[in-house]
Amino acid sequence: MQKTVNPNATEAAKKLLNDLSELAGKAIITGQHTQTIPMEEIDYIKQLTGKEPKLRGFELLSYSPNINYEDADEACLTEVYENRGTVDTAIDWAKHSDGIVTLSFHWFSPIGGRDKSFYAKNTTFDAEKILLPDTPEREAFYHDMDVIAKELKKFQDADIPVLWRPFHEADGDWFWWGAKGPVVASKLYRMMYAYYTQELHLDNLLWVWNCPVKEAYPGDDVVDVVSVDIYLERYEETDYQKQYEQLIKATSSNKVAALAEVGYMPSISLLEQSHTPWAYYMTWSKEFCIGEQYNRKECVRAMYTSDYAVTMQP
Repeated sequence: MQKTVNPNATEAAKKLLNDLSELAGKAIITGQHTQTIPMEEIDYIKQLTGKEPKLRGFELLSYSPNINYEDADEACLTEVYENRGTVDTAIDWAKHSDGIVTLSFHWFSPIGGRDKSFYAKNTTFDAEKILLPDTPEREAFYHDMDVIAKELKKFQDADIPVLWRPFHEADGDWFWWGAKGPVVASKLYRMMYAYYTQELHLDNLLWVWNCPVKEAYPGDDVVDVVSVDIYLERYEETDYQKQYEQLIKATSSNKVAALAEVGYMPSISLLEQSHTPWAYYMTWSKEFCIGEQYNRKECVRAMYTSDYAVTMQP
């Protein structure tokens, strides 16, 4: 049994973490990210297999307080508008199902930026300055955290546990929180953890770290789930065993492990043989799910009809 890092975690959060811990290596929870309110990915999977994923990913980008609408292209605005209302949609779904909610946050930079300013190339925002006292960057960081905390509290008020994955893909330099290196992102993660748990008492969150870099690991005291995002250049049948070993070596063997984002789903037949202890996986949205540009229909069917895969209860 794995205990939550937040000693004040809700019973629902404790139960979810325990369930994940008990399940890992015995089965894998099916997961799918949804990029728009209609959640067309879920309809596609259901039509194809007759089943739905147990875990559903939702996006908070439209709740960013500093979206530059005047200097955003059509693709950016479309993504923002399509994501509005995500929180209400996720809460309604969770209330009426036995599903698991996980949240991603493509955070538009707290100061400045243009277009999709969660990308480092679209902002001059310096994440390292958040670590200094009395800087505009630090003030803006806490301002934005307060705004998002109000949305996260809605889940707590509804007694819904959330797999919360802030500062994802910190090993890359494409997002502003990773642009100064994963160690900086790790420090931001610890700051958020302390603020959300000790000051704002958001006790329904399970904390998911998403970076396979050893020197950046924030520590066992602030991480419930270790995870990695994997986008292979081309399809190969894999259980991601090699990536699991690399992740555990870079983080902790004491934590539940997850494939937080994948382009290609793991092979369910290989997982049945290897029992690589991924608690869950989440396929990314749009073309990564719909059609056969990435996941062939036969692979999707194999996953959702396997006894080793955990799907939504009808």
